Amino acid sequence: MAGDRDDIGSAGKSVALEHRNTGEDGRRFSPSITRNREPVAEAFEQTMPLHGRILEIASGTGEHGAYLAERFTGLSWVYSDIDGISMESQRAWVGYGTKTGLKLDGPIIVDASADTWPGAEALAPFDGLFCANMVHIAPFEAAIGLMKGAGRLLSTGGKLFLYGPFARDGVIAPSNARFSEDLKRRDSSWGVRDLHREILPLALEAGLALDQVVEMPANNLSVIFSRSG
Repeated sequence: MAGDRDDIGSAGKSVALEHRNTGEDGRRFSPSITRNREPVAEAFEQTMPLHGRILEIASGTGEHGAYLAERFTGLSWVYSDIDGISMESQRAWVGYGTKTGLKLDGPIIVDASADTWPGAEALAPFDGLFCANMVHIAPFEAAIGLMKGAGRLLSTGGKLFLYGPFARDGVIAPSNARFSEDLKRRDSSWGVRDLHREILPLALEAGLALDQVVEMPANNLSVIFSRSG
């Protein structure tokens, strides 16, 4: 590894909650993704289209996309982000994909909180959207924009895959409650969201239906929504 550094967002604070190592070719590696990529892939296989184009929102290091594109060779994966350091890593993964035959593209700039996503709109529709560990490490406007964007960009029958910690109808695991308080100390606009009270109403307004909820390790959930029309 060439070294490590935290991802520093435009506000001048870390948007990563761990140190991430950087390889000689610029690809970045997250210890947490190494731990969770297998259960995420298993949930993805059970619930998502395994052929077609997937747009990833807030792609981070780019590892999830590379791992899923390697495992499910019918997928064409498009990275997106607004964080410059993350996008550097995603470009390196795209380069790696070119050498190894993985169908990786992007990154395109997508601000999930924005009303429109011009780069993504030009490529729509998508068969799926994937977003891991964003909605709790961003202002709530990003969750609002994410659901609206999924409603606009998904094809009929397309699916949105969310992964991360959630409360459920006012009930939250103690570890997630502690995590949420820690996030709020970092930034008062962050925090673990309530799936039923906060996220589901946004989905319904955007024309998305709750499809499945998959229990994941460490009190995380994979939540899948589908676009009916």
